[in-house]
Amino acid sequence: MAQRGEEENDEFYVRYYVGHKGKFGHEFLEFEFRPDGKLRYANNSNYKNDIMIRKEVWLTPAVLRECRRIISDSEIMKEDDNNWPEPDRVGRQELEIVMGNEHISFTTSKIGSLVDVQSSKDPEGLRIFYYLVQHAHCMDVLMNLID
Repeated sequence: MAQRGEEENDEFYVRYYVGHKGKFGHEFLEFEFRPDGKLRYANNSNYKNDIMIRKEVWLTPAVLRECRRIISDSEIMKEDDNNWPEPDRVGRQELEIVMGNEHISFTTSKIGSLVDVQSSKDPEGLRIFYYLVQHAHCMDVLMNLID
């Protein structure tokens, strides 16, 4: 088990994207937790002529530790997206994580609800993904509070 200081110095990168191309163009939400502690956020919704929102914030070591803990506790790094639904006209989700010497990258369709998860070929693995990305969607609300 890594010591607290060692874990904080290990490489850490997370990128989450969800989006689709449709009636209003390319609409998406993206978060990127960079190794230097910067969180980059982009939200592009052309609905009612909204403009793209881009924000960057620096995260404290405590926040980064909590992000690592959430990812580690989820056990998402053990999953495989081979049996997850392929991206389609409804949209796509991407999740890339680097923690220490582990690197995963997932791609799947947009998930509307747990019904979509249960009807997939890998409901257990997709459920882990679904709940983890719900944290990212909560971050969307927080980022909109930041000027």
